[in-house]
Amino acid sequence: MNAAAFLRRLAGRPWLWAYVAAIAVWIVTILFTGGRGAGEVLTAAFTFATFSVIVGIGQMYVVTLGPGNVDLSIPATITLAGAVATKVMDTQDGMILAGLAVALACGVGVGIVNYALIWLLRIPPIIATLSSSFLIQSTAIAYGRGIRIKPPPMLADFTTAQVFGMPVLAICIIALAAVMELVLRRTLYGRWVTAIGQNIRAARLAGIDVGRTRFAAYVMSAVFAGLCGYLLSGFSGGSSLSMGEEYLLTSIALVVIGGSSVAGGNSNVPGLWGAALFLFLVVTMLNTYGFGAGTRYLATGLIIIAVIVAASARRPAR
Repeated sequence: MNAAAFLRRLAGRPWLWAYVAAIAVWIVTILFTGGRGAGEVLTAAFTFATFSVIVGIGQMYVVTLGPGNVDLSIPATITLAGAVATKVMDTQDGMILAGLAVALACGVGVGIVNYALIWLLRIPPIIATLSSSFLIQSTAIAYGRGIRIKPPPMLADFTTAQVFGMPVLAICIIALAAVMELVLRRTLYGRWVTAIGQNIRAARLAGIDVGRTRFAAYVMSAVFAGLCGYLLSGFSGGSSLSMGEEYLLTSIALVVIGGSSVAGGNSNVPGLWGAALFLFLVVTMLNTYGFGAGTRYLATGLIIIAVIVAASARRPAR
């Protein structure tokens, strides 16, 4: 393959435009500051993008299942997992693995409840996960009772550690994202998820176990939300009842901006990182330029729309 053909093929990747936009926004930001703080901005971007990517992976698998599939219980799951994990760990380094196990177990439980509402009661996913989020949030409030417990020192150190300006946690999640991309592209389960999103009736006729595949996707989404809650509680100095609020719309925005189809059946993991970095850098740029809150929201919305249009215009037809 010659260079021109490679560039044409690369330009056809919908996830590319999230990275192009992120780089452009970063350059505009550092031009305003005269190059000062360029590295610090990137470090902060990777730090905060990490948590968005964790929940974005799970949300992407759910959205890939096709129209109507979305997990709105992610913020509540983050809060519950963080509250339960920090209380179980009780600031003790020796309980870090127990806290992780409990956080992931919370995710498994939420995923089972979500799919039970969808499958047994025939409730649309968007309504089922929204309804369960209220139950989950109430459980977190009752369990935590507003008490903020500090995370174990080792967990706090791990979530804030850096190597040559790169967050260690970000490196770990980049590796995790690479694994989940392989699962989507190279495993039988990933192909089943994609096939269901493209045509659920054809998938059933092909012998794919649609029920189990969808069940696994919803459990996966909740497990990743639980993992995010666990790590976020370590990073932010403890759990709080509002720690998951921003990740509802963020997780969905990452999927769309990252080049995945909201209609399902056509997704990618690499775009999640580009989208997460882009969203953080946009806010940073607007803050650097001194825009007010209203202007920031308006400008952010317009920029996001422009990136989505650019990516969609180049997305190959399925």
